[in-house]
Amino acid sequence: MISVRDLSKVYKVKKKGEVVALQGVSFECRPGEVFGLLGPNGAGKTTCLRIISTALKPTNGSGEVMGHDILTDPAGVRTSIGFLAANSGLYARLTPKEVLRYFGTLFGMEKAKLNARIDELAETFEMTEFLNRPCDKLSTGMKQKVNIARTVLHSPPVIIFDEPTSGLDVLTSRTIIQFVKKCREEQKTVILSTHIMAEVEKLCDRVAIIHKGQLFFNGTVPEIREKHGDDLEEAFIQMVKEVA
Repeated sequence: MISVRDLSKVYKVKKKGEVVALQGVSFECRPGEVFGLLGPNGAGKTTCLRIISTALKPTNGSGEVMGHDILTDPAGVRTSIGFLAANSGLYARLTPKEVLRYFGTLFGMEKAKLNARIDELAETFEMTEFLNRPCDKLSTGMKQKVNIARTVLHSPPVIIFDEPTSGLDVLTSRTIIQFVKKCREEQKTVILSTHIMAEVEKLCDRVAIIHKGQLFFNGTVPEIREKHGDDLEEAFIQMVKEVA
């Protein structure tokens, strides 16, 4: 479903020269798999996700999503994915229903199908009670539910989540976690970037760990534990320290 090979991204920064954000990163994601992308802040995770989504072009390397090349067929990639960025925003004066109708129209969804899909997502994410409330009147958790509903509105086979539960309460986080599990059951491919190790344990079939722009682990959670002990958070910290 997703294959990236030797992805690199170098930024030219005034007074600093070249800054390497990503260097030689390769991995694959399979159908029906939740693939965790882990790493400290500034490790290069978001850069990697933006390249996969075609929001950024790599300096070197290549990648495919559902057979669409990220460089030569970006439109094909975009039709195949839903991408939740860490800094997604909403139109303040629109309601969640209006936001979803707007983006559904951009996706070319028929009106009846779109309305049915909005109703389905409103039930899935428990949004019914605030579906017609202006977005600037919503809580952080409510806004994130709308953002995720917008991301998956067109039922994409590949979903990219960048910190989907960051700063959310337990109940809202649980709703999102349950949705990710449902995506796996439907044989969708999910890339999940998170700092929350409990989510990694619950959701991820495999994980890749990036630090200082380089991928230094690609495997399963049990493989991490075999090398560094049962406490996943401590194991992650130890692995990062070893390559610091």
